[in-house]
Amino acid sequence: MDRLLRYFLNQFIRRGAMTFTTASGTRFSCGDGTGKPVAVRFLTTDAERRVLLDPELALGEVYMDGTFVVEEGSIADALAILMEQPEILPRWAKLQWWLRYLVRHAQQFNPPSRSRDNVARHYDLDGRLYSLFLDADKQYSCAYFETPDQTLDDAQLAKKRHLAAKLLIQPGARVLDIGSGWGGLGLYLAEMTGADVTGVTLSTEQLQVSNARAGEKNLTRSARFLLEDYRDIPGPFDRIVSVGMFEHVGVDFYETYFRRCGELLTDDGVMVLHSIGRSNGPDVTNPWIAKYIFPGGYIPALSEVMPAIERAGLLVCDIEILRLHYAETLKAWRERFMARREEAVRLYDERFARMWEFYLACSEMSFRKQGLMNFQIQLTKRQDIVPMTRDYIMNEEAKLRGIERGRRPRLQIAGE
Repeated sequence: MDRLLRYFLNQFIRRGAMTFTTASGTRFSCGDGTGKPVAVRFLTTDAERRVLLDPELALGEVYMDGTFVVEEGSIADALAILMEQPEILPRWAKLQWWLRYLVRHAQQFNPPSRSRDNVARHYDLDGRLYSLFLDADKQYSCAYFETPDQTLDDAQLAKKRHLAAKLLIQPGARVLDIGSGWGGLGLYLAEMTGADVTGVTLSTEQLQVSNARAGEKNLTRSARFLLEDYRDIPGPFDRIVSVGMFEHVGVDFYETYFRRCGELLTDDGVMVLHSIGRSNGPDVTNPWIAKYIFPGGYIPALSEVMPAIERAGLLVCDIEILRLHYAETLKAWRERFMARREEAVRLYDERFARMWEFYLACSEMSFRKQGLMNFQIQLTKRQDIVPMTRDYIMNEEAKLRGIERGRRPRLQIAGE
């Protein structure tokens, strides 16, 4: 086993400085010796065998089980090396990739009942878990860092402001927030623009928090949150926004999604879609992420999204690519989580804490070292709805900053 492990790992790891210790005590190094050194250890031959047979799935599992440990550096440091290699996948893992690619449509088949179950698996966890690492407004999506040293809370506020600016919302406008989370964006739009906001979510946990927060802010008349699927909500709406939800739609439902948004949107309406995307073309969901974190989820390539938009008859007015913004967001989440890790262990257990640590680290490195990014697509039904140049975005943001200063919104989670 030691010889096989050394051979295959040396074939894959060509950059960095990574030292392995096997279950039998054999020690060897891989890479070109550059960068921060990392040392890891396999505690069982079973862990070694599993990683050789299916590295994409097994590495996270053996880390969760505690049979693969990082002795020098952190799991984030180890993943930074593994995810920066010349080949994205080890050669011996490519057969599994092809098999997963062939069945990806079945894994991403998300009719309403299955969508609800998938959402509950992740978003109906104990709400205290998310309070360990999210900002005060509980924004569980990519922040918008206007400056490198901006705090997470300020960057999440900037994200909401940036989206609101692209939506060009007038007082009284009917706004639909698809995948409204814990209500932060919907409440911001209602409070700062005077919009009438309807948010839909499939998470009972998020629904309760959102409506409680609307009550605390005296916004129940202008911001309401429903336990509804986007396919079932009645319209029409002047504006539609969706942040961090499209990743759960599934490739076979993209056309359904955009056609339904087109039906819900008024003729002079504006929609902004904010989603994680991939720059390397169509792919498959990492099997560990699909099994333990986001069942039914998939990060789309723009080449998969644009044909569905075109077939739905919507016009693309603007596309913005946010490259390292999510890497910085995830770094902040990971650091916050690690600072309060023992609380996560008390909420669940040690294995869960290792799972969450691995999830945040591998997600960060996917944005930092590989081809993941975020895109914001602005859509309309007519060419003349938004201004011809992008200057209006900065002007709208400036107006919103003035309103924020006047109202001094207090970011607080219900019950905290």
